[in-house]
Amino acid sequence: MGRKAVCISCKALPGPGACEYGVRRRTPGERGTGMDAVRAQPDPVAGSPGELVRQARKKQGLTLARLGELADYSAAQVSRYERGVSPLTDVTVLRRFADALGIPPQVLGLTVPPEVRHGRSIGPTAAYPRLPRPRVAGTARREDGEDPVRRRKLLANLAVTAAAAIGAPILPTGKTPDEDAAGGEVLVARVRDAMLGLHTATAVPPTAVLRTDLVRAFTDFHACAYGSLAVRLPRLICATHARAGGQGGEEDGLLAHSYLLATRMLIKLDEQQLGWMAADRARQTAEATGEPLLVAEAARQLAVLARKADWHEQALFIALTAADHPALRGSEPALAAQRGLLIQSAAYTAAKTGDAAGMRELTGEAAAIARELGSAAVLRDHGGGFSPTTVQLHLISAENSAGDPSAALAAAKAVAPGCVVSV
Repeated sequence: MGRKAVCISCKALPGPGACEYGVRRRTPGERGTGMDAVRAQPDPVAGSPGELVRQARKKQGLTLARLGELADYSAAQVSRYERGVSPLTDVTVLRRFADALGIPPQVLGLTVPPEVRHGRSIGPTAAYPRLPRPRVAGTARREDGEDPVRRRKLLANLAVTAAAAIGAPILPTGKTPDEDAAGGEVLVARVRDAMLGLHTATAVPPTAVLRTDLVRAFTDFHACAYGSLAVRLPRLICATHARAGGQGGEEDGLLAHSYLLATRMLIKLDEQQLGWMAADRARQTAEATGEPLLVAEAARQLAVLARKADWHEQALFIALTAADHPALRGSEPALAAQRGLLIQSAAYTAAKTGDAAGMRELTGEAAAIARELGSAAVLRDHGGGFSPTTVQLHLISAENSAGDPSAALAAAKAVAPGCVVSV
């Protein structure tokens, strides 16, 4: 009688071939080595919510895939919750598992659901949960004893060197670093005024003009043309606000795209406080459109900001929860690419916490999605695109952040010469 294969990563249903992420399966008698062995031998914390869910699932004879169906999650995400890779702290998620497994909510540390009358919850109230202490106020602080401005210039030079090494086009701005910095300050000031309703531009062009302006704004952003972007982006925000009706029309989509671009720009310029404001508006406008790609991209930007504020647990939760949303499970390549971008973001967050094993596991998931999509980059306006090359480039940075420069060098050597990416 032959042995059944078991997925190394997600422990999905036994069967031949590969799981939904394309991860190789191993037979029970095969010994794992390196990262496979780490993934194959999880060490859940005794008494943790994830371990309690795992025990209840095993007791009822449910597979990861079946519990995922009942709770509306993938088998891989259920596995991450059980092993503690994804923090199982959100009340909504815990209630889903309690309902799916038919166990009392108190077992998972939940209270009994309040009585609902006339659409209102009747029961004791609790204090609003407090976020971690903000870390974004001192944007000019020194990081590890190094001037952040000098650090950003060094990273910019490294990015140019890397782009040249892989054959990516370098778009010169024709300006000195000081001129670029001054242009960035003007851009931030004008975007801030537009977000506060203080922008002086009152003309509202037709939707077709706004659509063209958005495309040009993305071009300015990728080329670091801050002077042009300082005129175009604030005008876009004001004009799309005037036209958006909050009913999910095209103008609402243009407004969501404008706020997403503003968020990326503010993150790039290390203006995290304004970035939070832009990201929250991007989330609200994206949800008004009901478009999965916009909603997921807004979540990714929030996860990036949370990571930069050192709220790593929240950043992981936001990214992985958004990646596992059923709306991203369609057959459209863009949906799979957006899921890959979110998992890739979570991988980098894991690296920042020093969790090299978790980072590599998540990067493996993102890489498997990228291989399924092919070599061409998808979603170039969502974080520069998603492809096997972009995943590999992120792995370089993640390995270095996790504290393994030699692994980062090995990852860099794996990048195929001549690959062109959009950064």
